[in-house]
Amino acid sequence: MRRVTIFGATGSIGQSTLDLIARDRESYQVAALTGGRNVVQLAKDAIALGAEVAVTADEAQYKALKTMLAGTPVRAAAGRAALLEAAEWPADWTMSAIVGAAGLAPGLKALEQGGTLALANKESLVTAGALVMGTAQRTGATILPVDSEHSAVFQALVGEDMTAVERVIITASGGAFRDWPIEALTDATPEQAATHPNWDMGQRITIDSASMFNKALELIETREFFGIAPEKIETIVHPESLIHALVGFEDGAMMAHVGAPDMRHAIGYALHWPERRKLPVERLDLTRIGTLNFRPADTERYPALGLAAQVMETGGLAGAAFNAAKERALDAFIARDIGFTQMAEVVGRVIDKMSSREGLQNAEMTLDTVEDVDRAARILAAEEINKI
Repeated sequence: MRRVTIFGATGSIGQSTLDLIARDRESYQVAALTGGRNVVQLAKDAIALGAEVAVTADEAQYKALKTMLAGTPVRAAAGRAALLEAAEWPADWTMSAIVGAAGLAPGLKALEQGGTLALANKESLVTAGALVMGTAQRTGATILPVDSEHSAVFQALVGEDMTAVERVIITASGGAFRDWPIEALTDATPEQAATHPNWDMGQRITIDSASMFNKALELIETREFFGIAPEKIETIVHPESLIHALVGFEDGAMMAHVGAPDMRHAIGYALHWPERRKLPVERLDLTRIGTLNFRPADTERYPALGLAAQVMETGGLAGAAFNAAKERALDAFIARDIGFTQMAEVVGRVIDKMSSREGLQNAEMTLDTVEDVDRAARILAAEEINKI
């Protein structure tokens, strides 16, 4: 029986992971589940799956969580220290699905234990790729990608020689505004941006999809996870979201991963790796689909893609600054303090200012230095937002 821990259990990735585990209860023992403010769902899942501990990141929710778990064997805990403690509990397989930079520290703690980390928290690699990959190498831990695009690349590379890789193409749905006139984007609302045409995701990730900041993060993540040169990484808009990524080789061949837009594909692959097992996902009928469409990813419509290229060129701690500014700008857009297109403007200004600071490129990458840059970038972003 494998011991599993799930960080971000109440989010869309966490819920899909729990769905797969619940279908095969005899194979898994749940060590820890963590979540945010949705302690009702957290307590429900912890009791149903017999978790040993349930942790809410929101300390204000501790009393409510403890009350819901009263009379059960599940222990309640809350706060950052409790999250890090949960990451140290013995587990064979850990899902890292906390959204944002907050997922970095628990992921690093889990890697220190030497097990398998299923990485859905793309910000970990964006902010601290060298630190994350170096920790896994030092401890003998395994990292498996759970983003659908990176899982697709990972699967396409099985048995292949990395030196023969000529290009990697990460596909994008284009988000809610892919067919909007560019001039209309300035008036886009958070509610409109939070409606995805293909995927069922949370509010923040869905808005990031509309702005393509989500894809920008994934381009950086591709660089960090696979060690592929930035000039070999591309993105194209694929409205159907059926091809998740393609890998092109020096002989001209391309390998594509094709599947329904269901995160249980990538989660299940990571959960059962190195085996493949039956999953409760849609089987595609290609004759019914008929046509797959592709179009260029327009950097005028999606300036976040250009910012990703700038971050990869700068290197060092630029990814930490980029992600922090992006998270702060997203907060401001959701709060209606800035417009949709102004998110990229804020992030661009922060990157330009941070890039001129000594040490952004050459400083030693540690959790402390990453968090220092994160804080500084958030302060700068707030200043830029206040100017708008």
